[in-house]
Amino acid sequence: MTHKRLVFLYIVLLLTIASKAQVIQLGGIDSSAIDFSNPKEYTLGPIVVTGAKNLDEKVIVLLTGLNEGDKVQVPGDKFSTAIENLWKQGLFEDIQIKARKIEGNTIFLNIEVLERPRLSKFALRGMTKSEADDLREKISLNRGKVVTDALISSTTYIVKKYFVDKAYLDTKVNITREKETSEDGVILTIAVEKGHKVKIKNINFIGNRALGTFKLRRTFKETKRKRWWNPFNNGKFDEDNYEKDKKAFIAKYNGRGFRDAAIVRDTIYRNNDKQKLNFGKYLKASYKKIIHGTPMVAQDYHWVKKGKRSKFKLWKSIQTFHAVRDTTHYKRFITIDMYVSEGNKYYFRDIHWVGNSKYSSKDLSNVLNIKKGDVYDQENLDMKLFSNPNGSDVSSLYMDDGYLFFNVSPVETQVTGDSIDLEMRIFEGKQATINKVTVVGNTKTNDRVIMREIRTRPGQLFRRTDVIRSQRDLTQLGYFDPEKMNVVPTPNPANGTVDIEYTVEEKPSDQIELSGGYGGGRIVGTLGVSFNNFSGRNFFKKGAWRPLPSGDGQRLSIRAQTNGLYFQSYNISFTEPWLGGRKPNSLSVTAYYSVQTNGQKKKITSDGVKIANPDRQSLDIFGASVGLGRRLKWPDDYFTLYQEINYQYYTLNNFGSIFSFSNGFSNNIYYKAAIQRNSLQGNPIFPSGGSQLALTGQWTPPYSAFNGIDYESPTLTDQQRYKFVEYQKYKFTATFYTNLTNKKPVEGKEARNLILRTSAGFGFLTSYNQKVGLSPFERFYLGGSGLTGYALDGREIIALRGYDDQSLSPRTGAAYITKYSLELRFPITTNPQATIFILGFTEAGKSWQKARDFNPFSLYRSAGVGVRVFLPMFGLLGFDYGWRLDDVPSNLGMQKGQFHFTIGASIGEL
Repeated sequence: MTHKRLVFLYIVLLLTIASKAQVIQLGGIDSSAIDFSNPKEYTLGPIVVTGAKNLDEKVIVLLTGLNEGDKVQVPGDKFSTAIENLWKQGLFEDIQIKARKIEGNTIFLNIEVLERPRLSKFALRGMTKSEADDLREKISLNRGKVVTDALISSTTYIVKKYFVDKAYLDTKVNITREKETSEDGVILTIAVEKGHKVKIKNINFIGNRALGTFKLRRTFKETKRKRWWNPFNNGKFDEDNYEKDKKAFIAKYNGRGFRDAAIVRDTIYRNNDKQKLNFGKYLKASYKKIIHGTPMVAQDYHWVKKGKRSKFKLWKSIQTFHAVRDTTHYKRFITIDMYVSEGNKYYFRDIHWVGNSKYSSKDLSNVLNIKKGDVYDQENLDMKLFSNPNGSDVSSLYMDDGYLFFNVSPVETQVTGDSIDLEMRIFEGKQATINKVTVVGNTKTNDRVIMREIRTRPGQLFRRTDVIRSQRDLTQLGYFDPEKMNVVPTPNPANGTVDIEYTVEEKPSDQIELSGGYGGGRIVGTLGVSFNNFSGRNFFKKGAWRPLPSGDGQRLSIRAQTNGLYFQSYNISFTEPWLGGRKPNSLSVTAYYSVQTNGQKKKITSDGVKIANPDRQSLDIFGASVGLGRRLKWPDDYFTLYQEINYQYYTLNNFGSIFSFSNGFSNNIYYKAAIQRNSLQGNPIFPSGGSQLALTGQWTPPYSAFNGIDYESPTLTDQQRYKFVEYQKYKFTATFYTNLTNKKPVEGKEARNLILRTSAGFGFLTSYNQKVGLSPFERFYLGGSGLTGYALDGREIIALRGYDDQSLSPRTGAAYITKYSLELRFPITTNPQATIFILGFTEAGKSWQKARDFNPFSLYRSAGVGVRVFLPMFGLLGFDYGWRLDDVPSNLGMQKGQFHFTIGASIGEL
């Protein structure tokens, strides 16, 4: 025991001497005048710094903490502290503090430093150009940056993680330093050996009995096996996603009543199984196949055939080759073995409510809708207590009646066998009144435009549904980025109030419309501007033009179409969504003019005199409309009513290719009413849920009932018959959006969901009096892209992709039409700066001239794929390829498949 104590004291003594020597060395006081065994106090004189090339000497002295005039002990701790202060900056490779001289009690110090090299440039090796560009942004190596060990380590980590995230799990990174010859710097070469991508070959579950392997694999949304038949799954292994998928795996079990389910352990390993070699199989293999192995194998095969080498030699060559090949091949795959403990399956038994006074226990149990004997599902329980998407949860019941401070805690009071009793402990609190409502983030839109869409008002009781609906209404304005919108309630339990802050971020809403269409063998171009957040009241204010007065939510649209002499159209419209500023009653005013010709000029020169061109054929249309819209409260407040008075004046000059008369004029005066219900959710360009229904009626006055004209008279011309056109027109459209995957945004990343869009539309054009006949205007034309824009003579053009434009209707148009459409959409990005989504579609439709031929189940069908790109300044761009599934008797030579390209929205969409 005594011997051990002596050894211990000896070690302590050695360590003490070593530490003292280190301090003295770090102090670096190099002078024979100093007695290190007897510390002495000195006054610091001026301090000199040597060796600093890029750093300010005064700053170095400041960092040491030593100042001229300070009292110091030599040797002493202040010098070690000074060196430590400099060393922590990471700027130096060597630091020494020496005494230049000593005069009396004054010591003059010299701080000698050796700066670390600075980065001159760096190079990336062993990767593609795009990978190198990405890494340059991530590693942020700028010229002049101090090259430290920490910098090398962090750069190595970033580079390796970048490639590991791309499934290169065997990535090796080697960073070498090379001194710059012309400058005092260093060149870093970052060499990467990526190796092969490592994919997941298999996911095995051991111990699962209640749930099958297939169902369990489906819970792994991001961690999937690599399979050749699934091009959308690359089999990449990501550790972060794997941990999330394990939580989803346990949640799947919990949802089936296995609340004790756990992953006992999981093993991830490389595949190293090797195929057993069969000599006969490889001996019989073709020479061509073996020669692709190694020259050694090929050579041995050749000599065995000649009988000059043993089969054993060939066997060893093949075995060596395949061993190397198998090792390389199987290293590219990993297998995950997951050992599962399911535990027992549990069920709900008795549920009791405690602390509730506002609602009875029976009412709360009805909302909860969990019966005795139901499988114990924690996720379902939480949803029905707190966050049911349709709003039918206990929390919403209270919060929609002002109980913002409401809380419910489910407590397990008894577990007997496989049954669980719960006690719902409720704290109702008092009802919260809204104190302040504020909006932040709007840099363009005026506060009053936003506040009029918000349903939460100061003084009202807090209602969660009002908050959710306000968010939806603000999104539908189209002025703000829906992904960045947020609501922050700040409750004050002391006085029972809550402040609500709406956070928005403006996005570009104005558009320059550049539309293109093809029809009649000609290309039609459209140029238009739409100011969707215009301010008319600031039109004459000089400071408001930035570049245009904006912020009041009004819409001003100016649009022109032309393809030269054949067609021209001009349109201007203005919409005030809140007429008077108190109620959401909209006012719309529109004026338009169009002319279609046979390409001949209006006037020609004859004998030096300009005269009307007798060969010119033309159709001139002038129109104007005034519309009023308002929101309804019944059946619910998603409904709107829009009413419009419209006047159109047609002038025909030798224009007989479409209508029953070629010269004359016609007046089209009609009243239009539309009842719509719009409950779309999410991005207006890419809705993720909800529906859009519309029932539209259009009526002209029944002139034949009071004008005294005999429409059966043989002397009555079509010009007289249609001087005042009369008809009644009805349309019904229904569109539904269904979210098929229901993914939620994670850590700020947008949720990309698969959306099913289903729609159906019907249109009917009839007359009041059969003797008058069907109106030559307002007819339906079906087929193509729906954007054969130069024919705007009151016709309604309906798209049916896969067929020629307007090929599925008579030349003079149809009176009855039906169309069904189904689209499966997937977003590439929902960024408001560029919304892009791909789609697959199938649709069917047909038009009829007479009511007796109407059959909504005998239709022309098509299918295809497409892509949509929305750019704020240009609108929606569409590119589709449609494949027709039926022949058209009137056009048997129509091609089977064709592309459809559109810029802008389709016209007359059903």
